[in-house]
Amino acid sequence: MLHAECSCGWTGTRHTVDRIAAGDVPIRESGLVTAERCEKEWHTGTISVGNTTVPLLAELEELLLAVAAPIENLGRDAPTTVLKAARTLGLIAEWTAYWPAYAAPVPAPRRHTRSFLDRYDGWSPYG
Repeated sequence: MLHAECSCGWTGTRHTVDRIAAGDVPIRESGLVTAERCEKEWHTGTISVGNTTVPLLAELEELLLAVAAPIENLGRDAPTTVLKAARTLGLIAEWTAYWPAYAAPVPAPRRHTRSFLDRYDGWSPYG
C-alpha cells in the first residue's frame, strides 16, 4: 500500500501495488506508477491546503522562489553545497519562526498543527 501524507495532517488515498501483475520486477520499479499517482495527489492536496491558509506577501513569495531556483540548479553539479544551503535555510526558518510559533494559536487538528509548530518553538518531548 502506498499513500501520500503531508505534515499538515492531510492524507491521500491508499493505493495497492499489484505485486502479482509485477511478477519478478523489483518493487522499486513496479510501484513507480502508483508512487507517481500518490505524488500527484499530494501535489493537488498541497495546492488545496495552500489556497485555504494565510497567503504569503507577494514580495516574500518572489524572494523565496528567487532563492530556491539557483539552489535547485546547483544540485546537479554541487549536491553537498545544496545540502549546506538547505541546512542554512532550515536555521533561518528556526530563527525567524521561534516566537511566532510559540505565540501562534493552535486550531484543529491540534496534533498536526502542534507537531508542525514544535519544529520551530524549540519544544521537544525529550526535554
